[in-house]
Amino acid sequence: MHLLLSRRHMLATASILPLMPALAHAARATDTARPIPARYVTLKPSPFADAMAANRRYLLSLNPERLLHNFYLAAGLAAPAPIYGGWESESIAGHSMGHWMSAVSLMIANGGDAELGVALDRALTSMQRIQQAGGDGYLGGMTVMRDGKSVPGKIVFEELRRGDIRTTWELNGAWVPIYALHKIMAGLADAHALAGRKAAMPILLGIATYFAGVIEPLSDAQVQQILSVEHGGILETYAGLYATTGDPRWLKVARRLRHHAVVDPLVRGEDRLAGLHANTQIPKIIGLARLYEVGGEGQDASAARFFHAAVTRHHSYAVGGNSEREHFGQPDRQGEQLTTATCEACNSYNMLKLTRHLYGWSPHGDWFDYYERTQLNHMLAHQRPDTGQFVYFMPMEAGAKRDYSTAENSFWCCVGSGMESHAKHADSIYWQSGTTVFVNLFIPSTLNLPDGPRIEMDTRYPQDGQVTLTLARPARGTSTLAIRRPGWASGASLMLNGAPFAAPVEDGYWRIARKWQAGDRIALTIPMTLRAEPLAGAPDTFAYMSGPLVLAADLAPADQRFDGPAPALLVQAEPRAALVALADRPHHYRATDVLGQSHDIVPFFPLYDRRAAVYFRTFTPAQWQSGRSAYMAAEAARADLARRTIDIFHIGEMQPERDHGFASTGGQSGEFYGKKNRSLPEGAEMRFTIARRPGPATLQITYWGNDTGRELRIAVDGKVIAVERRERRVENEWLVVDYPLPPTTARQSTVTLTALKGKSAIYGVRSLEAR
Repeated sequence: MHLLLSRRHMLATASILPLMPALAHAARATDTARPIPARYVTLKPSPFADAMAANRRYLLSLNPERLLHNFYLAAGLAAPAPIYGGWESESIAGHSMGHWMSAVSLMIANGGDAELGVALDRALTSMQRIQQAGGDGYLGGMTVMRDGKSVPGKIVFEELRRGDIRTTWELNGAWVPIYALHKIMAGLADAHALAGRKAAMPILLGIATYFAGVIEPLSDAQVQQILSVEHGGILETYAGLYATTGDPRWLKVARRLRHHAVVDPLVRGEDRLAGLHANTQIPKIIGLARLYEVGGEGQDASAARFFHAAVTRHHSYAVGGNSEREHFGQPDRQGEQLTTATCEACNSYNMLKLTRHLYGWSPHGDWFDYYERTQLNHMLAHQRPDTGQFVYFMPMEAGAKRDYSTAENSFWCCVGSGMESHAKHADSIYWQSGTTVFVNLFIPSTLNLPDGPRIEMDTRYPQDGQVTLTLARPARGTSTLAIRRPGWASGASLMLNGAPFAAPVEDGYWRIARKWQAGDRIALTIPMTLRAEPLAGAPDTFAYMSGPLVLAADLAPADQRFDGPAPALLVQAEPRAALVALADRPHHYRATDVLGQSHDIVPFFPLYDRRAAVYFRTFTPAQWQSGRSAYMAAEAARADLARRTIDIFHIGEMQPERDHGFASTGGQSGEFYGKKNRSLPEGAEMRFTIARRPGPATLQITYWGNDTGRELRIAVDGKVIAVERRERRVENEWLVVDYPLPPTTARQSTVTLTALKGKSAIYGVRSLEAR
């Protein structure tokens, strides 16, 4: 206990650790807590209620029959409605149906939404009909190319059943078919558990039986090969199915779905996450946590805790999100990864799910310090509250803007998880353990337990730090109210019935045990202190927080280009002194950068249509005097590159390769010094498309300087533009080569690379406007 409190005190005063969940709280049976179901929680007006309302409108606007289009075709039935665009028109089709069911079920669980209930019932009736037509339990909308034609993805599962397993980024040429299947199963499980739809369980059992029949005959090595391709949280679903039905078959299947290549290092306490696709891994660990809960193996719990600590302490940004271009980088080197492709929303959605599991085993306030940070600063920023549309990446690059989905032609993974994220703002506010009610999130709401207390929470938090809890109906007998005291909240206090009250703080909670009376009132005062948090890997670069809110410089409207230098600040000993508070405007500050420009520094999440900067490089006066020229030159080069860039192809990564139509006759993906790459053996060829703008352009390719004695022919739209021959070594440096491209009016060009001599390796491709 002493160690925990000491660590929390350090976090509250030092402001040097950006993310701070408990590293290794021991799980004890007496520590367990459970969330109070959302059906007992009613949100009052707040940004969270606005987000749920916008999400509800979007969920109602979607036609489940359109989401089921490919399901009908796979079962040999006519589809009654056209398919949606975006990812739903690609081979991953069907995943959105699963997310939609989960989101709708969450909304029904929160308020018994009759209109959404009707839509869910109709969808389940259609799914039942489709599954019966198929005859073997399979149900899905995934597709795959065979002999130049798109065919139902079921053919892939039948190939796996026979032991025909081919893995790259894809599984037998299909884009993450098990991932898509899992989303459908998870949606059905939520329809059953959250929305009380009994009809969902037979459909779920049919799919579970079908997929179990695919993998049960396979060897462990074959199953592990299958698991090397992204497969979502399929382990979690089977573990949950065992908990629901008690059928030991599902527990046996769940244990076989434990991906040893990722899990075993975590069991040993090893962070080997660098280079891994982040959202492929997080659901595996959620599944591992669920497996621990139903199977009881302590090493699974240890691995889950270690993973959470590694991600939040060493791979995350100030807003709580993680990853760059969907991948984990080297730990504590986020300073090298401030781009437009940071913080994939699905990652935060899944990290919050994992946090709930870990908190339930050991309810310490630290877990919800992280949860609150991510929910406020990433999740609320991720959804437009007017249209209900979503952001895929939350860019940390200075001057970047948010790019939103469309209603009917996106359906990215982050649209699906976004539907769920903004249906669950009521599900983690209050938790319970025995006679103790935990208040974890300060969201205005009413808790109304039929056989327990009714609590009214009124607050404008995070706008200010005043929170009032009123016991409209107390619990019977003596009970405890445990209210989270944020780890950053130095000087926080409370009053009971108008008088100061020195409640003991234990495990990050004010704990008040008493026989409550109707009308008892607790008033919290949580000072919204300003803090500066250094960026991992760049100790002179800081993000600023005011209370729980991440701040940012408001740089320009999103529809205007930002070509200026990233704002940097002059500081003496204390980075906070660079910001000046604006009177009567909570969380609003002003700062003057090193060039004399004034910037408004405001909460980040509401900057929906603005270009912003979350991180600020700082200089002492002496550092600025000596480093000004280098800084200005670097910023000018960065701005020029951003202005001229048409397209970036992160070769060697799954989604960019799909987006650029990549194909190759040989070679494989790899990673070197933190960069993904593609090798090309002598005689092999790779082909991909790259976006263009009208006029001349430059094709820019990145190589490793020590790769010599190799020849690579480069053709664009069928015309050879260069043969790259390099004999001079460039020690331990990346080599970026520009190749002029002739003018075009086309929107894209096809690039063909042929290895004429030796094995070439390509580390990046970019198209730019010609100078």
